[in-house]
Amino acid sequence: NIVMEAVDRLRTTAESHRRIMVVETMGRHAGWIALFSGLATAADYTLVPEIPIEMDRMIEVLKKRRANGKLYGIVIVSEGAQFSEEEGVTTQDGEVDDFGHVKLGGIGETVAKMIEDRTGFETRHVTLGHLQRGGSPSAADRVLGTRCGVHAGWLALKHHFGYMVALRGTQIVPVALADAVGEMRALEKNFLDEAEVFLQ
Repeated sequence: NIVMEAVDRLRTTAESHRRIMVVETMGRHAGWIALFSGLATAADYTLVPEIPIEMDRMIEVLKKRRANGKLYGIVIVSEGAQFSEEEGVTTQDGEVDDFGHVKLGGIGETVAKMIEDRTGFETRHVTLGHLQRGGSPSAADRVLGTRCGVHAGWLALKHHFGYMVALRGTQIVPVALADAVGEMRALEKNFLDEAEVFLQ
């Protein structure tokens, strides 16, 4: 909800000043936050780590929307998004954090500059950073947390250790910890296919 609320606020300034707003979200290896935010806010374009950035395609979409009368735009970009090799652009300087991960950040600024250079449209970027990690839970979040707590308690009472609970559809189900860790959960193809509908 935090990203959605931020984009809703940025949309008003983008519209009133006829500019493109590039919003950088968290997402080192997976674009869940960016994609869901892009869908929830009807962003003009969303960039995620799972798909290499093709600037020409994005520029074409933004120009087409401008030609059709939409004089502003919203682009959501996950911090881990990478340019295709054809672009020949890199945004990482190799500096690492305390955990040995390459420090990310700056992709939003790079994308904004490239949009402005290639289109002439005034473009600004916003990096939401740690703001995304906080905030009050929604009613649905609170109910889900309560349901998960109840089911975790039932597992403990039954001595079913080594499990966690997860939401699958509308059901809370046990998942073996061994199955839940050690593998990055990237965006699933069906989500990417659904999002593609909005980029035509």
